[in-house]
Amino acid sequence: MSRTQVGIVGAGPGGLVLSLLLERAGIESVVLEARDRDYVERRVRAGLLEQNTVELLRGLGVGARLDREGLVHHGIFLRREGRTHRIPITDLTGRAVTIYGQQEVVKDLIEARLARGGELHFEVDRVALHDVDGPSPRVTFTHDGARRELLCDFIAGCDGFHGVCARSIPSPLRRVHELVYPFSWLGILANAPPATDELIYAWHERGFALYTMRSAAVSRLYLQVANDEDLAAWPDARIWEELQARLAGGEEGWSVTEGEIVDRSIAALRSYVAEPLRHGRLLLAGDAAHIVPPTGAKGLNLAVNDVRLMARALEAHYRDGSDALLDTYSATALRRVWRAQEFSNYMTVLTHRLDGAGRFEQALQRSRFDYVCESEAAARTLAENYAGLPASEHF
Repeated sequence: MSRTQVGIVGAGPGGLVLSLLLERAGIESVVLEARDRDYVERRVRAGLLEQNTVELLRGLGVGARLDREGLVHHGIFLRREGRTHRIPITDLTGRAVTIYGQQEVVKDLIEARLARGGELHFEVDRVALHDVDGPSPRVTFTHDGARRELLCDFIAGCDGFHGVCARSIPSPLRRVHELVYPFSWLGILANAPPATDELIYAWHERGFALYTMRSAAVSRLYLQVANDEDLAAWPDARIWEELQARLAGGEEGWSVTEGEIVDRSIAALRSYVAEPLRHGRLLLAGDAAHIVPPTGAKGLNLAVNDVRLMARALEAHYRDGSDALLDTYSATALRRVWRAQEFSNYMTVLTHRLDGAGRFEQALQRSRFDYVCESEAAARTLAENYAGLPASEHF
């Protein structure tokens, strides 16, 4: 048996950021990850960082490569039926967003964790939580073929929607809120220089499309598809043809830059919140507690904000014995979670073809699009939420 102050299950951005925040506060932690390091550092996920997230990473000393390679964006484009409108995020809010792949964030965090001597174990199997509602919770797991036990003061569940931590809260104590959307995203990663300097969100009668990027040489693009879509039915030629049609938006002479597709997948869209985020000595963060549709670019940023609040609460506990922030952790984190859920839903409904919707709902969607293009107040609201609300003790 070994012992630590905080056992962290999951080495995604949330778990790794938490480990560095705790290390800075002089709090011991052990990070356990089910996958191998290569997988964790290569899996393609989110790529848009709010200013809050960028500032936090810099403060942890892991922002050097981000500052060199990240692409700072000051606005986004909305397209519909030949109309292109730019939302000038920085002009409206004084804030910006940065494009930097989640896998790159994770690489930087892992390097810092290991360089600073922190415990981080990959390929951990058969993880189980015990006594989370008592004073000494435990994590049992298998590593290097041996069964091990980790005694903790607290356990941080950062292991995602399918992880063991969320399931360790008894079902009668959990309140689950969920909305499953009637469409999915087909996403590709391509070795192709982006043909746009800022993200393009395109409504099209054949379905939504999103043009984003990971670097000056790599594009990340998405297409709205049916929930039962077969990925095998989408060869390269069909993908590029559909992207060209949906993203052109009447821009004469403009086209999507094509290239080698190195990754492709289909992901269903859902809004999901399971509360509370704390049960006894177990605290949840990120996808273990909530999922947002990627239209609002909030998933990674919410996980980082969760652990920012969690670390602050744990620091207060160890520094002066105060549990006030632990007691309010769930409610405080959920305020931002629900704000992000509403915004992500708004962006999704605004930009997607609403299959099955009647003419009334379609007219409402058009009116929302027109309003955000014509009203500075509406554009400011979108920009404020997109850039991320400033971090505070209440949010």
